[in-house]
Amino acid sequence: MRTLVTGATGFVGSHLAEALRHRGDDVTALARSAAKAAALASLGVRVVPGTLHDRDALVAAAEGQDIVYHVAGVVAARSEADFLAANRDGTRNVVEAAERAGAGRLVFVSSMAAAGPSVLGRPHRGGEPPRPVTAYGRSKLAAEEVVTACALAWSIVRPPMVYGPRDREVLKVFRLVRLGIAPVLGDGTQELSAVHAADLAEALIAAGTSASAVGRTYYACHPEVFTGADLARAVGQAMGKSPTLVRVPAAIGRGMLMASEAAARLSGRTTILTADKANEFYQPAWTGDPVALTQDTGWHATRNLPRGLDETYRWYRTAGWL
Repeated sequence: MRTLVTGATGFVGSHLAEALRHRGDDVTALARSAAKAAALASLGVRVVPGTLHDRDALVAAAEGQDIVYHVAGVVAARSEADFLAANRDGTRNVVEAAERAGAGRLVFVSSMAAAGPSVLGRPHRGGEPPRPVTAYGRSKLAAEEVVTACALAWSIVRPPMVYGPRDREVLKVFRLVRLGIAPVLGDGTQELSAVHAADLAEALIAAGTSASAVGRTYYACHPEVFTGADLARAVGQAMGKSPTLVRVPAAIGRGMLMASEAAARLSGRTTILTADKANEFYQPAWTGDPVALTQDTGWHATRNLPRGLDETYRWYRTAGWL
C-alpha cells in the first residue's frame, strides 16, 4: 500500500509509520522539521517538507496515495481559535488535498475528548451525542465534522489516553513515582481507558484497510477499565516501587493548572496543563469500548496496562529518559 502519514514525527505518528513500514507499505510523511524527519528517512520513509497549512506540499504528499492517515494536530494552544486553526482548519486542508490528489481512503485520528467524558460504568460505544468539555475537544469534534462531510472513504478513530515508548506525558508520572509519590486527581476513582501506541498503530491500519470500517467512528483501546489510583500503582509496580498516593482535590488542582497556564503565557510557551484542562481532568470517567472496531476489523489491543507500562518503563530506561 502507498500511504501518507501526517504527524509522523510525533508520538503516535512515529509508531504508525514504523508499523506501516514493518508491513511493507510505501510511506510518505509530511514533516515541518528536517531534524525530526531524519529518523523517518532512516526507516525508508519518503519525507515531504511542509505543514498542514501548506496546500501545495499537502497535494504533493497525497498524490498517488492509497490511504491518508491524518495524525497531526495540536494538544496545546493559547486559545480556542488557535486550536481550531490547527485541528479543524488543518484537517480541512488535508481533506481537500487528498480529494484533489485522488487518494483512496482517509483515516482521521481524533480523540475521546471530541466525544466528551463517559458515564461511570458505561464506556463510550459509539453513537452517543458528543459533549466535549474543553477547547481541544471541541476543535477535534469540528475536525471530525470536516471529515464526515468529505467525499473520501473515511474512518475516524477516537483513542483515549495513549502511552508507550517516546511518550512524554506518562513519563511525568514515572518521574514522580521514582521520587516515591504519585499524584491522583480527586479521590482516585476516576475510571479510565488507555491504549499502547503500538496497539493504536495497528488499530489505525486495521481501520484503513477494512472495507467494513468505511464511514465508521471507533474507540481504539484495551477493554480493561482502571482508576486513576490503579494507574499510579501500576506505574509503581512497573518500577518496583510502592509510591505514596497524593490526592489532589479539584479546587487545588484547578489552582495549580491556572498557575501553570499563567507561567506558560509569561514565558511565551504553550502547555497542555491549563485551567481549561481541569474540565477533563475532574470528570468521573473517560472510558471506551473497542468492540465495534474488533467486530468490523478483527483488531484487538494486545497489551493490558501492566504489560504496556512495563514495556514503556524499559524503553525509558534504555533511552536514558529515566
